[in-house]
Amino acid sequence: MSDIPIATPARVLRTVRGLPTSDGGGVKLTRVIGSPELPDLDPFLLLDEFGTDRAEDYIAGFPSHPHRGFETVTYMLDGRMRHKDNHGNEGLLTPGSVQWMTAGRGLIHSEMPEQEAGRMRGFQLWVNLPARDKMSAPKYQEYAPDHIPLATPAAGVKIKVIAGQVGEVIGPIVQPATDPLYLDIELQPGSEWQHALVAGHNAFGYVFEGDVTVGAGEAATVLASQQLAVLGGGEVLQLRAGQRGARLILVAGRPLREPVMRHGPFVMNTRQELMQAFVDFQEGRF
Repeated sequence: MSDIPIATPARVLRTVRGLPTSDGGGVKLTRVIGSPELPDLDPFLLLDEFGTDRAEDYIAGFPSHPHRGFETVTYMLDGRMRHKDNHGNEGLLTPGSVQWMTAGRGLIHSEMPEQEAGRMRGFQLWVNLPARDKMSAPKYQEYAPDHIPLATPAAGVKIKVIAGQVGEVIGPIVQPATDPLYLDIELQPGSEWQHALVAGHNAFGYVFEGDVTVGAGEAATVLASQQLAVLGGGEVLQLRAGQRGARLILVAGRPLREPVMRHGPFVMNTRQELMQAFVDFQEGRF
């Protein structure tokens, strides 16, 4: 008999559909994590998908607003977004670019569309910070599309590696606290791919084009577009695209397992720290 263990396929533990909502200056979006159905998935606090051809749905953007105690990850699929903060940082997110912003002890920033017509589409993910890093200095990891490497691990499979690793391809984002995986996966019709998940990390997949089957045999689950799957129960994620192909993001990270005290744009560990965040913001210490 072989002593080599057989990997258990990961399966879908639950599925979630997002809720239509608005944020910022009235930008219409779909909230997938951070809703009553899925309040969080440690260390992930929120996932918003935005996507529209109607300028009136996004033109008001996200005017200046504060953050403390966590990270925001903006991944643009279509459209252009200008960001600025109160420390003099400014940049332009173009299609295919990503910004991983560590708010740390606090900053005030804005995200405003740099266009008046056309499609605006993308995601914003919020990732918690451990207590030891919540009051760290703010910083950015920002990459244009030509700095996000592409992996082609199987026929009909293309993967943009934003964070983590696929084969020998390593994404540019580094965050030791949560060791994140963030992949944009494109599958041609009928194509298959499998990927080892890190034991103990929380993981989800969100399909935004087509449909994909997760797992194999009786435990297989078909995910349609605009469905999120919380993944678990095994070491290897198996994906097979449907007849229309599929595109999805796969995100995973090390859970922090710390108390979470949050209100709006502040995420701390205790009520006292949360109240201090409001005082510091009001007194101009961000």
